[in-house]
Amino acid sequence: MRRFHNGLLQATIFLAVFALASRGNAQAVAKPQVWVGTWAASQQIPEPENALAASEMQDVTVRQVFHLSIGGATLRVRLSNAFGREPLHFTSVHIAQALSAASAKIDAASDRALTFSGSSDVTVPAGAEYLSDPIAYPVAPLSNVAVTFHVDAGPAGETGHPGSRETTYYEHGDNVSAADMPGAKMVDHWYEVSGIDVEAGAGAASIVVLGDSITDGHASTTNGNDRWTDVLAERLQATAGMQDIGVLNEGIGGNHLLTDGLGPNALARFNRDVLAQAGVRWLIVFEGVNDLGGLTRGGEVPAAAHALLVHRIEAAYTQMVARAHAAGIRVIGATITPYMGSDYYHPDAEDEADRQAVNAWIRAAGHFDAVLDFDKDMRDPAHPERLLPAYDCGDHLHPSPAGYRAMGDAVPLSLFNR
Repeated sequence: MRRFHNGLLQATIFLAVFALASRGNAQAVAKPQVWVGTWAASQQIPEPENALAASEMQDVTVRQVFHLSIGGATLRVRLSNAFGREPLHFTSVHIAQALSAASAKIDAASDRALTFSGSSDVTVPAGAEYLSDPIAYPVAPLSNVAVTFHVDAGPAGETGHPGSRETTYYEHGDNVSAADMPGAKMVDHWYEVSGIDVEAGAGAASIVVLGDSITDGHASTTNGNDRWTDVLAERLQATAGMQDIGVLNEGIGGNHLLTDGLGPNALARFNRDVLAQAGVRWLIVFEGVNDLGGLTRGGEVPAAAHALLVHRIEAAYTQMVARAHAAGIRVIGATITPYMGSDYYHPDAEDEADRQAVNAWIRAAGHFDAVLDFDKDMRDPAHPERLLPAYDCGDHLHPSPAGYRAMGDAVPLSLFNR
């Protein structure tokens, strides 16, 4: 009898150990995966000159090309009706490999329909964004994908990203699977798509860059993907151990920290453009020049107005750091680059003093977790209130492609060590 009990006990222990070992092997095989953003764009209400006319958005196919940062085997696409006043019905949405960053041509064999809760169509509520179902769709790092959608009726209140620096193609009819759209009209703006995420290993993460036109890429090459954030993504892909870090450009041309300019102010869009992004672990804040320049664009103001603006900018940064830290996000502050001689703002000595005061605050210990000193990287040593001529696109505010390359190259990758 004792032998029976001993045998039963040994068998029970064996089965328990076997079960634990089997579970461990299963966990070793099925490695944890996380969603990480590989591409994103901030959404806003397009200005009238950048919006598609209501007649153009009736029974229309829209094809847009997006340049990814990291790759993955499974992805999902985020549609946006963030500024719509009524629900927006997408009758179909497809993804395909783009044959070029500057063409409507796709690899027809790669074309796949996206689904939304199992359906090929989806109605996105007013003010909302909507994720597609995950789809097994391998994409390579730094590759271009085309997302093509059809809507039967245009949105009541358009949502988009005017500063795409990428060409969008549109034509009437449902042609989402067309290998090419040779008769399509073209416009250099994006509409109704705000992000693409990929599944990656548990350690993967993304960098969100919250910025204005210098991040958005004003004066960069249309369809060239040579913004400073693109350069950063290229460098990460060329660095061992960092190929799973996505770069999300959340820049809006003309954006302000404190007031609505072109697009909502940075604090107002912080939740959607930063906290809601997939896998975000780092935030780079590179905003403020439009607040500084805008103060005196209409004429001189009292010294007290300068001091108040500097204080409010610093307070806005503090708000961002607090909100990001609450979500476990490390925040990197970028100093504001020179803009003396700007054809748009016409800054004077008082404006330059404001910029220097804000930059001193950014550099000071205890404010940001780390600092990118773009001011130091981009200024003319002989005239530090101005951009280095080799990096100036000509308007004395925005960098040239060479300037963007210098900015992207100046970012220490050690900031993203894990």
